[in-house]
Amino acid sequence: MLFVTLCWTWLCVAPHVSHGQQLIQDHNPTMTGDTVSPPGPLDSPCYVDDVFAALREAAGNDGELLHNSLTLFGICTPSDNSLESVLQELAKAASRNQRIGLEVLHPTGVLVGEDDRGTLMLTFDLPQSPLLRLSPVLLLTFESLLKAEDLDATFTSQSLQPNTQSVCISGETQHILLSGKASEGNDSHRWTISVETKSPHKQNLKDVLIGEKSGSNTNITPLLLLAVRNDARHVSASSSASSQTFTFLCELKRFLVDVLPQDKPVSPQLMLGSLQSLPPLSLGLSSSETLLAELINSSSPTIFSFRKLGSTPHLPHGQLALSPALLEEIGQRLDQSGLQVMELIREEEVGPRATARLGRLKELGALEKKEPTAGESQYRAFLLLKALRTVAQAYELRVGQRTTRADSNNPVRANVCGLRSLTVSLERFVLGPNTAVINNCRGSCAFPMVNTINHAVLLNSHIENVNADERAPCCVPVAYEALEVVDLNEHGTYLSIKPSVIAKECGCR
Repeated sequence: MLFVTLCWTWLCVAPHVSHGQQLIQDHNPTMTGDTVSPPGPLDSPCYVDDVFAALREAAGNDGELLHNSLTLFGICTPSDNSLESVLQELAKAASRNQRIGLEVLHPTGVLVGEDDRGTLMLTFDLPQSPLLRLSPVLLLTFESLLKAEDLDATFTSQSLQPNTQSVCISGETQHILLSGKASEGNDSHRWTISVETKSPHKQNLKDVLIGEKSGSNTNITPLLLLAVRNDARHVSASSSASSQTFTFLCELKRFLVDVLPQDKPVSPQLMLGSLQSLPPLSLGLSSSETLLAELINSSSPTIFSFRKLGSTPHLPHGQLALSPALLEEIGQRLDQSGLQVMELIREEEVGPRATARLGRLKELGALEKKEPTAGESQYRAFLLLKALRTVAQAYELRVGQRTTRADSNNPVRANVCGLRSLTVSLERFVLGPNTAVINNCRGSCAFPMVNTINHAVLLNSHIENVNADERAPCCVPVAYEALEVVDLNEHGTYLSIKPSVIAKECGCR
């Protein structure tokens, strides 16, 4: 029985295949072929934290594995191997929210090929580490989900324990869990695993593991989990605080993805960097009391950008120094917003996972009862308040859009100058939300005009009486609201205010 508790002592690079590298080789990859070195760290925000979240959520409140968790990790039911018990131990350890006891390693190279019989082969080069003498768990994460029919596959290797393990892959499978064998002495740190499936699914299996286009990156990202070290219990207070804040940010990302309305993507994507912006504001100990009060009371929609947030918790500590009055205010607003969003989750039937994640966010973002003059809990509470308002505003906009669509069915109202909903897509990794409702003004400016000015009245009268070849009054935005962008990256947290983004009022001009 493999027993695991959790630790993030180090994280290395995740492998990709270099551009132009032939993935399906003509020779056996266990022989003289070169393995591929990764070009750089995995750029997916919170990748490893997402894996631990999936493990943590694999079990229900009673500690038993959920049926959809077995599907998520590719475990066949009923299972004739020990993978279910391995996942059970991982889920049990993750549920204790420990950060110690498990080392995480990434292979330094990965190659997918075929042997002489046409059997698919996966080859992983592992980093030199004494930790490989522990019992490892190999986790393969899909970068995109399976679109074809279900697959039953067997993974065979002398590096696995047992040597042959069955995996069931479906459209809901995101990880493949394999129990490995501890290295002995100076054994080679290269694992070669053969993968087979019943005909006629062989080609589908290739598509699942390497993607549909030969020469592209592999469709899987490997990760090694290595079990407990007795001397790994000591973690410094600063390291623990940094890890807790990183966990909060990753949990925030997952929560926003789960709970925010997923509008149909609009092309092309809007690049936030192309918008005019006020000088970015760094959120930290130097932030002024006046600025923080304005941000806490701001009604502007907030976008959370995770595009530069890496997959490892090496971030500067986010800290704020709030006055007692602001601490009390932000605490009250958090309670109100939390109740509002909880009610929205129930009304929209978002699901129990969103409720659990909101509860975990509230724990991570709670203000300390004996709050010092500055701290990371204040930083987390501030971001949580902005995020909860973002969620509430998104659903309020959805209700407003329904009302607007109902009004547009009225021929009289539809032709009058007024505000109409307009949604644009945002660039990748802008996840909270990934669209922005900027609105637009449409409709007639014929007499009597709406929200007009003297110039437009005289211009309209002149055109009607003289029939002059002049520009007629147009239905345009006359009042705007800013968009706030919280940019989370390895250098800190920055807030950019994009003025005049969202049309709030229309008039004839």
